[in-house]
Amino acid sequence: MRIKIGFDLAFGISTPTPMLLMLYVHPSRQADLESAEILKLEPDIPVETFIDVYGNKVGRIVAPPGDLKIHHSAVVHDSGKHDIPGTEALQHPVNQLLPHILPYLFSSRYCEVDRMADIAWSLFGQTPLGWPRVMAVQKWVHEHIQFGYEHARKNKTAYDAYVEKRGVCRDYMHLSITFLRALNIPARYVTGYLGDIGVAFNPAPMDFSAWFEVFLGGQWWTCDARHNEPRIGRILMATGRDATDVALTTCFGPTTLNRFEVVTEEVT
Repeated sequence: MRIKIGFDLAFGISTPTPMLLMLYVHPSRQADLESAEILKLEPDIPVETFIDVYGNKVGRIVAPPGDLKIHHSAVVHDSGKHDIPGTEALQHPVNQLLPHILPYLFSSRYCEVDRMADIAWSLFGQTPLGWPRVMAVQKWVHEHIQFGYEHARKNKTAYDAYVEKRGVCRDYMHLSITFLRALNIPARYVTGYLGDIGVAFNPAPMDFSAWFEVFLGGQWWTCDARHNEPRIGRILMATGRDATDVALTTCFGPTTLNRFEVVTEEVT
């Protein structure tokens, strides 16, 4: 399967502003691109790239005052298969987890594990370990959060989503991640492209998507509390502890987002 991905972003910049751009396909998917991935910027300013501590590809620029446009378009080869469930994957005892996995059990900016531990155990403490427990959490969050873009708030945490019972993709994932970490299952936040491939057409404007991954049986498995079903055509961009670590753009100065358009669709 060939999937077209891309975006058009436009910012208003009032003063020279350093920016980080996490707008690339994840290094693990670079080999699936039909051509080299190059962001097109107007004005044409240099982009320094590096790999961050979580293994994500990041661009760094200093945006001059005025209008900044960032464009990208690419075609990615994908298996066309649905997400693979970790049905037989076993849950690791905490004392057997490798050191680099342990941070995905801790609290982070949007995932207050300590605050929600008692809630998590009261809701899911009697569920079977491993994948069945993960699916119990995913299903509960899917059924208890009402989706709506009007419910988005940049400072909303997992606990806020639990109390308010509404949110957007990131809130579904933060709440799921927090519950799972409290239950001693490593979980991390993921961002990327996810088009309406193999599902009913959604008339809402296309956006980047969020999902989460759990570490069971020695590997990471894809999960999605927003859709609560296996999907086709996820194109990974970045992973981290929560949305803080995978922000698409980080601006170190005042900026205004003037245009935001995303494309992800199967090429037939």
